[in-house]
Amino acid sequence: MAAERSSEARVCADRNAVAIDQIVERYRHVRGVTEALCAPLATEDYVVQSMPDVSPTKWHLAHTTWFFETFVLLPSAPTYRSFHPQFGYLFNSYYNAVGSRHCRARRGLLTRPTVDEVFDYRRHVDRALIKLLEAGALGGDELLATITLGVHHEQQHQELILTDIKHVFSCNPLRPSYTESVGQADSPGAPLAWVAFPERLGWLGHDGAGFAYDNETPRHRVFGEAFALASRPVTNGEFLRFIDAGGYSRADLWLSDGWNAVQGQQWCAPLYWERREGRWWAMTLSGMRELDMHEPVCHVSFYEADAYARWAGTRLPTEAEWETAATTVDVAGHFADSGRLHPAPAVASPTSKLTQVFGDVWEWTKSAYAAYPGYHQPAGAFGEYNGKFMCNQLVLRGGSCVTPPDHIRATYRNFFPPDARWQFSGIRLARDM
Repeated sequence: MAAERSSEARVCADRNAVAIDQIVERYRHVRGVTEALCAPLATEDYVVQSMPDVSPTKWHLAHTTWFFETFVLLPSAPTYRSFHPQFGYLFNSYYNAVGSRHCRARRGLLTRPTVDEVFDYRRHVDRALIKLLEAGALGGDELLATITLGVHHEQQHQELILTDIKHVFSCNPLRPSYTESVGQADSPGAPLAWVAFPERLGWLGHDGAGFAYDNETPRHRVFGEAFALASRPVTNGEFLRFIDAGGYSRADLWLSDGWNAVQGQQWCAPLYWERREGRWWAMTLSGMRELDMHEPVCHVSFYEADAYARWAGTRLPTEAEWETAATTVDVAGHFADSGRLHPAPAVASPTSKLTQVFGDVWEWTKSAYAAYPGYHQPAGAFGEYNGKFMCNQLVLRGGSCVTPPDHIRATYRNFFPPDARWQFSGIRLARDM
């Protein structure tokens, strides 16, 4: 029996060593990707905050580092010394459980610490965390789970770095480019078709295999009526017809709050669209270029998506309908790793009638962001990660052209207020059968 227990202990130790090696490798990779995203930027680009929802790139770099320092190193490594005593205040985002924080809308005023100091901060934390991991001093399922959460948290901020710098550059009259031009599409796009799904009693939510955020659980059964989903997202050309038909001036197409937003913010087209000498142009991460009518429309709010659907005689899908459809296709598409960083036209697929379910644009659903039946908010600071935002938000699904490819899945629930437009958000239509 003693020999058997010894053998089991060795197996457990070997498995733990493999798990730690995998976490170290993934940690290094994700941290490296974040810094690679900053390579095209000049120092001046790192510090600008163009609106309260946008954070400076420097802040993203520091905040993702603060996460590992605050939730892994400080509580678990007695010999670790924090890089700076005030960084906990400067780079906390919204975690009330770990103390006060600098005002979100004033992050752009933080000229200090410098960009160089923030990169030093990253190196300081990386060295300490990797050293302790490799020494086996950060073992234990709970702590390794926290590191895994931190890695996925950093991937969320990779996407935010790109969406935020696009907004920053759009506010500059020079309209600078972050990356080389994606060029015009070679494809004329794919025709829109409808894919039918029967009445069903199915499952919604994560099944427990692999990483997921707490808001994707618990998995539960849902009944759904028969519905049909559009084979691809709405295109720029299709949305332009809505504009030309007076869509932004017809109050009957809009929810009351949406109409107030149209009037108050003077919306007349998606964010980043501009009309020049009778032609439409759009700001991209490669600067201004003429609108491609076959690309998915993006940077529209929930209000605009809902108004377009009403005008088209359709509706937006529920998140249960979207997930039902998404589970019939592979998780593949135009993500951040493609380098395009811009939605691409749909290409007709010979194997599936549904295209662009993942990548290109986040797709608005009509579902309010709320807890699943049986959901219990985690205790402590991590309970603030998702649970406290389950009010006045709408769910988006599918990822976008700036989402890391290994970060998305069919059950992933993104959420934003209904008037948010600076994210790569688009429209896929649904209708009753």
